[in-house]
Amino acid sequence: MSDSLYTLIRSRIADPARPFIETGDGRNFSYGDAFALAGRFANALQAMGVQPGDRVAVQVDKSAEALILYLGVIAAGGVYLPLNVGYTLTELEYFIGDAEPRVVVCRPSAVAALAPVAGKLGVAHCVTLGDKGDGTLMDKAAAASPDFTAVPRAASDLAAILYTSGTTGRSKGAMLSHSNLASNALTLVDYWRFTKDDVLLHALPIFHTHGLFVASNIVLLTGAKMIFLNRFDADEVIRQLPRATAMMGVPTFYVRLLQHAGLTKELVKHIRLFVSGSAPLLADTHKEWEARTGHRILERYGMTETNMNTSNPYDAERIAGTVGFPLPGVSLRIADPETGKPLPQGEIGMIEVKGPNVFQGYWRMPEKTAAEFRADGFFITGDLGKIDDRGYVHIVGRGKDLIISGGYNVYPKEIETEIDALPGVVESAVIGVAHRDFGEGVTAVVVTSKGAALDEAGVLKALDGRLAKFKLPKRVFFVDDLPRNTMGKVQKNLLRDQYRDLYKA
Repeated sequence: MSDSLYTLIRSRIADPARPFIETGDGRNFSYGDAFALAGRFANALQAMGVQPGDRVAVQVDKSAEALILYLGVIAAGGVYLPLNVGYTLTELEYFIGDAEPRVVVCRPSAVAALAPVAGKLGVAHCVTLGDKGDGTLMDKAAAASPDFTAVPRAASDLAAILYTSGTTGRSKGAMLSHSNLASNALTLVDYWRFTKDDVLLHALPIFHTHGLFVASNIVLLTGAKMIFLNRFDADEVIRQLPRATAMMGVPTFYVRLLQHAGLTKELVKHIRLFVSGSAPLLADTHKEWEARTGHRILERYGMTETNMNTSNPYDAERIAGTVGFPLPGVSLRIADPETGKPLPQGEIGMIEVKGPNVFQGYWRMPEKTAAEFRADGFFITGDLGKIDDRGYVHIVGRGKDLIISGGYNVYPKEIETEIDALPGVVESAVIGVAHRDFGEGVTAVVVTSKGAALDEAGVLKALDGRLAKFKLPKRVFFVDDLPRNTMGKVQKNLLRDQYRDLYKA
């Protein structure tokens, strides 16, 4: 018997006529429509030579067809590789070179620039998918049969690779198996009480764990419906909320909605669940949302490598500033960062997790994989936290200097490398500073050589086009020297303290 996630999804949809996706522009897809198109995609991919285990890299705008392509890839036994639409050509060259996909799918507007790069890197096919169901991949799918039997896969076989950021070096490909994704989604279905009667308002991107796996897989495994918006727009979300029963978002969503005059208790009286994740939700936002709507947002904690690890409870108290309890089947402990020795309750240490949700390792990085796991199988998250006397998990910081801005991971080293290469720059340090809208704002502190004619606007102009927009600093400051400890290491904690009130106004 196959352990394919696609097979599991198909087995749980009793009525293919059930509504699945309603797009923001009024297009509708039933589950039967989605499975037929997924079958066409799978057949088209096989015709392009995709074999079990082959990667299919996808950098396209959000659409119903893009989500259904994910189903087609895993049905064909392929490994789905979503890429942030903000990545530049330079960044894409690294991802494609590292993952070596059989097929690259891009936006029609990007193919002229990307196809030569993909060809140089040995990619067999570079095809296109537009946000209105257009493109050369759709032409191939239209000519293919909708009938397709999912390729049998083992539970440990890869379903997806998602590139995640670290504080040094290049991005790492987190390898997620069929069972990693299925087990976590099934757990969340039960924990958050999702049923076929739910309607999820989906305004998240689908190149990210939150929108692709948490939101979409939960819906797929319950036969629920999604109102599928191509992006977050406060006016449109306000318009659609009366038709939904649940919404998942990043803190920025909730901050922007609180600024909207249309947000009232009456508007959301029928909503049963608001979920926030991907970045810390400020306690003030949590309290303001409850006062304004009567709802307490449910915060949870997850990572690209693990999907969801913890969640505030559905029925019991949801405490602002915490991420709740370990999910069923997930073991979580707080350990000494250096020794790995478990610490007493209440002490701050490294969060380590173990469970069926935890990934298979980093793509082609066996040494990095080995370094991130303890001997007993616990994954070292890099996040510092504690467990209070009621069992709630608190995230208090990061052992690494990873920045999470707007729900996206940003690692400082990549930005520092670009800044340091600019004429007149001696060195730089990039930090995350608390930001009401984005969770953390990317902030650069730069030391220049004497007499260098470089200002904030000049740095930002030089970085534009070199880095994805979400990685660009929101502010650039110039100093004579960076603070260092006795070993010569830059003390970013002091910089974070110095600029901690920067974005509060």
